[in-house]
Amino acid sequence: MTRLVSTSRGSNDQAFGASEWALLAVPAFIWGASFYFIAVALESFPPQIVTLGRIAFGFAALSVMARVRVPIDVGDRSRFLLLGVLWMAFPFAMFSFSEQWIDSAVAGMLNAGTPIFAMLVGSLLLKSMPRWVQLAGVALGTIGIGLISWPSLGEGSVSALGVVMVIAANVSYGVALNLAVPLQQKYGGLPTIWRTQMVALAIWIVPGLWAIPDVDFAWGPMVSLIALGVLGTGVAFVLAATLAGRVGGPRASILTYFMPIVSIALGVLFLDEVITGWELVGAATLLAGAVATSRRERSKVRIISRAG
Repeated sequence: MTRLVSTSRGSNDQAFGASEWALLAVPAFIWGASFYFIAVALESFPPQIVTLGRIAFGFAALSVMARVRVPIDVGDRSRFLLLGVLWMAFPFAMFSFSEQWIDSAVAGMLNAGTPIFAMLVGSLLLKSMPRWVQLAGVALGTIGIGLISWPSLGEGSVSALGVVMVIAANVSYGVALNLAVPLQQKYGGLPTIWRTQMVALAIWIVPGLWAIPDVDFAWGPMVSLIALGVLGTGVAFVLAATLAGRVGGPRASILTYFMPIVSIALGVLFLDEVITGWELVGAATLLAGAVATSRRERSKVRIISRAG
């Protein structure tokens, strides 16, 4: 999940045309497919390399854009260091490790709860009580997470650990999204993402390279890893930022709610994953909670969520 800042004026009320729908659909599909890409990449690569690869390929994809190279103040270096840990290094690893034990579709469904954690962290930082609609959203989200998690929890302690890892990643995203706002307002969305990728890359390069002896190379997983990085951690950010600039963050953020649909479809169709009725009910409940909590923001800074 990511937060992109839209500061453009005048064009935010325009109707969606063909190009706007494309800018919405493509990143929604890419981020929803990230969980599938992780699952396939894990067939050949250990989680450490999956984590390193998605960061490295994403960083390389954004590095070709000159506008990401914005000088930063010395005083903001520690903030970028913390953001690199909480926004990418830690949550990316949690998804990579968790999908060793839980289905990609389950991870995708659980990731829909990120806006709820972002709202809760924001309320704590601002020392403000959420409105009743946000509290109702938290309640719905909690029920949804429970329904989605229940089948995996029943499969044993290892599957339960996978669920906990995804929830931990969501909490990390929730903290990071609130920390990212002032940096994005100051430097812009894409430069902030690029600097964050740089920090995460520095953190994971040694653990990733250390795991090379455990690789059982195959081209299919390699292509998935490249797609996970270049598309999921690179191209999708650019497209989502472009959409937010055209129609505003609030309207662009609806791409969030298509992502679980993609993760479920790909998991069922191509990985033979089985989704129970309770998990589908849980996903719908969790999404309803995420929509409710996301309604809080009314300023120019808005949320666009990212998966996996």
